[in-house]
Amino acid sequence: QVTLMESGGGSVETGGSLKLSCTTHGLVFKNNNMGWFRQAPGKERDWVAAIDGVGGTSNADSVKGRFTISRDNAKNTLYLQMNSLKPEDTAMYYCAARRGGFSCRDYDMDFWGKGTLVTISS
Repeated sequence: QVTLMESGGGSVETGGSLKLSCTTHGLVFKNNNMGWFRQAPGKERDWVAAIDGVGGTSNADSVKGRFTISRDNAKNTLYLQMNSLKPEDTAMYYCAARRGGFSCRDYDMDFWGKGTLVTISS
Protein backbone atom coordinates (compact mmCIF):
# COMPACT_ATOMS: atom_id res chain seq x y z
CA GLN A 1 0.00 0.00 0.00
CA VAL A 2 1.31 3.41 -0.96
CA THR A 3 1.01 6.22 1.53
CA LEU A 4 2.16 9.84 1.46
CA MET A 5 2.05 11.92 4.61
CA GLU A 6 2.69 15.65 4.74
CA SER A 7 3.90 17.51 7.81
CA GLY A 8 5.34 20.88 8.75
CA GLY A 9 2.37 23.12 8.12
CA GLY A 10 1.37 25.80 10.56
CA SER A 11 0.65 29.48 11.06
CA VAL A 12 3.30 32.14 10.48
CA GLU A 13 3.37 35.84 9.78
CA THR A 14 4.02 37.43 6.44
CA GLY A 15 7.68 37.13 5.54
CA GLY A 16 8.18 34.02 7.59
CA SER A 17 9.34 30.55 6.56
CA LEU A 18 8.12 26.99 6.81
CA LYS A 19 9.51 23.68 5.62
CA LEU A 20 7.08 21.01 4.59
CA SER A 21 7.96 17.34 4.48
CA CYS A 22 6.27 14.43 2.75
CA THR A 23 7.21 10.97 3.92
CA THR A 24 6.32 8.10 1.63
CA HIS A 25 5.86 4.37 2.06
CA GLY A 26 5.29 1.67 -0.49
CA LEU A 27 6.86 3.59 -3.37
CA VAL A 28 10.07 2.97 -5.22
CA PHE A 29 10.64 6.60 -4.31
CA LYS A 30 13.64 7.31 -6.51
CA ASN A 31 11.68 6.18 -9.56
CA ASN A 32 8.80 8.57 -8.96
CA ASN A 33 8.45 12.15 -10.05
CA MET A 34 7.12 14.16 -7.13
CA GLY A 35 5.16 17.36 -6.80
CA TRP A 36 3.61 19.83 -4.41
CA PHE A 37 0.16 21.27 -5.00
CA ARG A 38 -1.97 23.63 -2.96
CA GLN A 39 -5.60 24.53 -2.63
CA ALA A 40 -6.79 27.76 -1.07
CA PRO A 41 -10.32 27.99 0.37
CA GLY A 42 -12.86 28.29 -2.40
CA LYS A 43 -10.28 27.88 -5.15
CA GLU A 44 -9.05 25.13 -7.43
CA ARG A 45 -5.99 23.10 -6.63
CA ASP A 46 -2.84 24.61 -8.14
CA TRP A 47 0.54 23.16 -8.92
CA VAL A 48 3.41 24.60 -6.85
CA ALA A 49 6.58 22.69 -7.71
CA ALA A 50 7.85 19.42 -9.12
CA ILE A 51 11.02 17.37 -8.97
CA ASP A 52 12.16 14.37 -10.95
CA GLY A 53 14.04 11.36 -9.68
CA VAL A 54 17.48 12.87 -10.16
CA GLY A 55 16.68 16.30 -8.73
CA GLY A 56 15.60 18.32 -11.71
CA THR A 57 13.04 20.90 -10.55
CA SER A 58 10.40 23.27 -11.81
CA ASN A 59 8.39 25.88 -9.90
CA ALA A 60 5.21 27.79 -10.54
CA ASP A 61 5.82 31.46 -11.34
CA SER A 62 3.98 32.49 -8.17
CA VAL A 63 6.61 30.84 -5.95
CA LYS A 64 9.82 31.24 -7.96
CA GLY A 65 12.62 32.64 -5.87
CA ARG A 66 10.74 31.89 -2.63
CA PHE A 67 10.03 28.14 -2.56
CA THR A 68 12.50 25.30 -3.08
CA ILE A 69 11.50 21.70 -3.70
CA SER A 70 13.97 18.94 -2.85
CA ARG A 71 14.05 15.24 -2.12
CA ASP A 72 16.08 12.74 -0.15
CA ASN A 73 15.85 9.42 -1.94
CA ALA A 74 17.59 7.62 0.93
CA LYS A 75 14.83 8.76 3.28
CA ASN A 76 11.97 8.44 0.79
CA THR A 77 11.06 12.00 1.65
CA LEU A 78 10.07 15.09 -0.30
CA TYR A 79 10.51 18.64 1.00
CA LEU A 80 9.27 22.13 0.27
CA GLN A 81 11.20 25.03 1.79
CA MET A 82 8.99 28.10 1.76
CA ASN A 83 10.49 31.52 2.41
CA SER A 84 9.14 35.07 2.24
CA LEU A 85 5.65 33.76 2.77
CA LYS A 86 2.68 35.89 1.79
CA PRO A 87 -0.99 35.78 2.83
CA GLU A 88 -1.83 34.48 -0.66
CA ASP A 89 0.26 31.38 0.10
CA THR A 90 -2.40 30.33 2.63
CA ALA A 91 -3.69 26.94 1.51
CA MET A 92 -3.77 23.24 2.13
CA TYR A 93 -0.56 21.82 0.69
CA TYR A 94 -0.49 18.35 -0.83
CA CYS A 95 2.33 16.18 -2.03
CA ALA A 96 1.81 13.81 -4.92
CA ALA A 97 3.71 11.10 -6.74
CA ARG A 98 3.74 10.12 -10.38
CA ARG A 99 5.15 6.90 -11.74
CA GLY A 100 5.29 8.27 -15.26
CA GLY A 101 7.10 11.22 -16.72
CA PHE A 102 7.56 14.65 -15.22
CA SER A 103 4.28 16.57 -14.93
CA CYS A 104 2.78 19.61 -13.25
CA ARG A 105 -0.83 18.54 -13.85
CA ASP A 106 -2.76 17.18 -10.91
CA TYR A 107 -4.68 14.68 -13.04
CA ASP A 108 -1.38 13.06 -14.01
CA MET A 109 -0.46 12.21 -10.42
CA ASP A 110 -0.95 8.66 -9.18
CA PHE A 111 -0.80 9.04 -5.40
CA TRP A 112 -1.71 11.84 -3.00
CA GLY A 113 -1.22 12.73 0.62
CA LYS A 114 -3.99 14.17 2.76
CA GLY A 115 -2.45 17.60 3.05
CA THR A 116 -1.01 19.97 5.62
CA LEU A 117 -2.46 23.40 6.30
CA VAL A 118 -0.37 26.54 5.89
CA THR A 119 -1.79 29.83 7.15
CA ILE A 120 -0.03 33.14 6.64
CA SER A 121 -1.21 36.15 8.61
CA SER A 122 -0.70 39.72 7.44
